Amino acid sequence: MIEMEKVSKWYGEFRVLDDCTTRVDKGEVVVVCGPSGSGKSTLIKCVNGLEPFQQGTVTVNGVSVGDSDTDLPKLRSHIGMVFQNFELFPHINIIQNIQLAQEKVLSRSADESHKRGMELLERVGLKDQADKFPAQLSGGQQQRVAIARGLAMDPIAMLFDEPTSALDPEMINEVLDVMVELAQEGMTMMVVTHEMGFARKVADRVIFMDEGRIEEDCTTEEFFGTKRGERAEVFLSKII
Repeated sequence: MIEMEKVSKWYGEFRVLDDCTTRVDKGEVVVVCGPSGSGKSTLIKCVNGLEPFQQGTVTVNGVSVGDSDTDLPKLRSHIGMVFQNFELFPHINIIQNIQLAQEKVLSRSADESHKRGMELLERVGLKDQADKFPAQLSGGQQQRVAIARGLAMDPIAMLFDEPTSALDPEMINEVLDVMVELAQEGMTMMVVTHEMGFARKVADRVIFMDEGRIEEDCTTEEFFGTKRGERAEVFLSKII
């Protein structure tokens, strides 16, 4: 589903990604972890072209992300993205937030997009909040709306960029529970997170990054077992 081959990226003279190679198969859940500034978020944003890269190739479902002929808006419409800070439109209500892209990008009718939106709000436990505005919801509720909005586009894969980092501790599980359900249903997912309990429970593989490089790319069992390297060992000792 997703292939990255020798991807490198610079901000000026600073190399934020250094020769990164990995892949995510259909239905696979891959957790990307590592210290702050290691390039995790940049890596997954290269998957849908939100971050351009200078070297290497990224292919999603057979489409080359870096090719100048690639229709990036069309590609992004098939890849759900959930950010740290929800990114909901504050001036329209919850159901309108979920309907908007369906109507503008997928050309669904208002009735069809509304029906799909309400189905997804029910799925994330927020059907009764449809007419409220984002500011009237808790952080955990807003993030669940953001997940529903991503799912409304019928994505082939979902990208999560530290989806719980902006939440109060008691709100984290309500978001992770939705993500666990998605994983169990076979959604292809790349998740940047420090939630190692989620990684243990759901991830098929774990990628550990440091200073722009992929230092570990192994099964979850191997990563939490004895096969991880010294740098990953130090990282885990500080967050577990």
